[in-house]
Amino acid sequence: MTVSEIFDTMDYGPAPESAADALAWLVDQGSRFGHFIDGEFTKPGEGFDSTNPATGEVLATLTQATQADVDAAVKAARRAQPKWEKLGGHGRARHLYALARLLQKHARLFAVLEVLDNGKPIREARDIDVPLAQRHFYYHAGMAQLMEAELPDAQALGVCGQIIPWNFPLLMLAWKVAPALAMGNTVVLKPAEYTSLTALLFADICRQAGLPKGVVNIVTGDGAVGEMIVGHDDIDKIAFTGSTAVGRRIREATAGSGKALTLELGGKSPYIVFDDADLDSAVEGLVDAIWFNQGQVCCAGSRLLVHEPVADGFYAKLRARMGKLRVGDPLDKSVDVGTLVDPVQLRMVSEMVEANSAGERYVAETDMPEGGCFYPPTLITGLNPADTLMQEEIFGPVLVSTTFRTPSEAVSLANNTRYGLAATVWSENINLALDIAPQLAAGIVWINGTNLMDAAAGFGGVRESGFGREGGWEGLAAYTRPRTTPKPLKAIEPFTGEGAPQDPIDRTAKLYIGGKQTRPDGGYSAPVWGKSGALLGHASLANRKDVRNAVEAAQAAKGWSRSTGHLRAQIIYYLAENLAARAEEFAHRLDTLQGGKSGAKEVEASIRRLFTYAAWADKYDGQVHGVPIRGVALAMKEPVGVIGALCPAEAPLLGLVSVMAPAIAMGNRVILAASEPYPLAATDFVQVLETSDVPAGVVNILTGPHADLADTLARHLDIDAVWSFGAAEFSATVEKGSASNLKRTWVNNGQARDWMGPEGEGHAFLRAATEVKNIWVPYGE
Repeated sequence: MTVSEIFDTMDYGPAPESAADALAWLVDQGSRFGHFIDGEFTKPGEGFDSTNPATGEVLATLTQATQADVDAAVKAARRAQPKWEKLGGHGRARHLYALARLLQKHARLFAVLEVLDNGKPIREARDIDVPLAQRHFYYHAGMAQLMEAELPDAQALGVCGQIIPWNFPLLMLAWKVAPALAMGNTVVLKPAEYTSLTALLFADICRQAGLPKGVVNIVTGDGAVGEMIVGHDDIDKIAFTGSTAVGRRIREATAGSGKALTLELGGKSPYIVFDDADLDSAVEGLVDAIWFNQGQVCCAGSRLLVHEPVADGFYAKLRARMGKLRVGDPLDKSVDVGTLVDPVQLRMVSEMVEANSAGERYVAETDMPEGGCFYPPTLITGLNPADTLMQEEIFGPVLVSTTFRTPSEAVSLANNTRYGLAATVWSENINLALDIAPQLAAGIVWINGTNLMDAAAGFGGVRESGFGREGGWEGLAAYTRPRTTPKPLKAIEPFTGEGAPQDPIDRTAKLYIGGKQTRPDGGYSAPVWGKSGALLGHASLANRKDVRNAVEAAQAAKGWSRSTGHLRAQIIYYLAENLAARAEEFAHRLDTLQGGKSGAKEVEASIRRLFTYAAWADKYDGQVHGVPIRGVALAMKEPVGVIGALCPAEAPLLGLVSVMAPAIAMGNRVILAASEPYPLAATDFVQVLETSDVPAGVVNILTGPHADLADTLARHLDIDAVWSFGAAEFSATVEKGSASNLKRTWVNNGQARDWMGPEGEGHAFLRAATEVKNIWVPYGE
């Protein structure tokens, strides 16, 4: 093509990036790699080829890890962890800073190697992936420096097993390794089978940075290696990014193990365009939302929702823009869309699209290269919300769309998915945009922008998009634990009353559901005896239908989540006031139930705890993150939703209050399974709830064996989180059952908690009762 022809056509000429240095690095390593364990590369073994998806050429041969390899990596990480943590925040910060600097020095090498291995355009790897990876190491070097001053009560978890996907190999590594190392953990990381090369290059710079041996270990292989890491007994935490199906299996596999777990999973993110939006800007944003990295992005704006009055015009602009997209050699700096990662992924995308007969399909009229795993940018309009392609993650350059008429319909359509990772809102009316954003079920919402990310703002989802955050202050909780010495929880057996006199007056306590005292569905109750053998009354035995009724009542009380913190504070103060008025009565009841003289102390602690969370109700604020854009990222703390909780046996009143109060203070509705041996303390508390203006359905109390309630609570699809402070065996039940909809869990793993002391209240409870939603708001003309 001559210069005059370029001026006549205004076509982009080729601008290839040289792959020579990256290929030379591979050759220098012998084009064969072992694992990186204890600071050294192991001898290459039997394995598999890593190929360039644009050409099919073999780049290198990698080693399939065995159980012995994983064991060696975990052993090295375990051996290194105490010294790494003891190095202190400043010592760790220096190493993280060195890694960040080396990532900068080798930035182009990382970018080209990523493109060769993954198939994404060089512009994206060069301008987004690698700089963001550097940013995470710089940011978390600062977090390491500040840890001792700002997080004095936190300590490292220990050894972290980390499993990352193929769509952002280097960036996902940085997201996981940087915070783990900053907080004093060591890691065993498994990169994706398709895209392990930049992880191995990172291992090389770990040696250059002088990182202590065993702090970072990298093992390669297929999903079987990930299973070995997940199931390893000497790993303290699992961090996984990948598909929802695999995330669900990991949740089940780790249930009851005591391992900490964070999951960043799939998405079907809505991209909402209102009629007053800057349509040209919205089209350009949509290019980044769905054709960035060929649509292989978990937070891709793959579900377009267009305001009906502008839909035809918007689609016309979008089709015209699609025709300008350049698909081709990922190393060409003028290319917009590269190649899918592997023939397997290409086949999956093709089969999903071809199986769909609904809507109207438009394929971009752009030149397509021969060979390779290329797929054309595709738009499918006119779909119904329930159509498969509107519900299922395609993970390719395919955009699906429907229209809406009103803002409320837009919210309903946006939330009509089992996922909840990200969302985008385009509107020139900032009042409308900021009204819509909090209503969307998503962990991140972008206003008039898309795919904005930074280490300072946590990334993560809700619903079946997983739980936990990566980045920001909120992300550090996933890599730390309280600095306490746990003690085993002692089982408490209820008293019996064989031969004791019976009270002829029926004293059967009912359940409390939807603001009313109700009889149990099954019609059964059980006697409650005091230490002296006296019959104190009967407690109802709840079953799964009672759980169902409680969930329906809690869902009907959604207005509580929209109430102000001030209102919630007033009601919780009123609860404390009414409990204080009956303090002597409750103290006597507790002494009779438990057979001691600590009842008055427990009542007083319960009153103080209500005051504490009344105080927090309007003060547990979000943040404005310092992200590098002309705009703000608002970290809003929102209620989780409906929380089911197995209350502790050992503190029948204080435990119930300590679980209930932070949850409702943050705007949640709760279903509380009362102390199993001492349920009458909870049923007496119902009378306080009834006289304290607590709206119906906000607090629901069930009595009966936790064994009959734990699994039902955990598996219920309309419960958003389950806490278990009951017997040890229920931790496994709750975690395994939670895989049904990947709800959040908080369990005791058989460890006791001092409910009278600082462990019984505080930020841990508030964090468990809230989700952090980051709303990005760029500003300026």
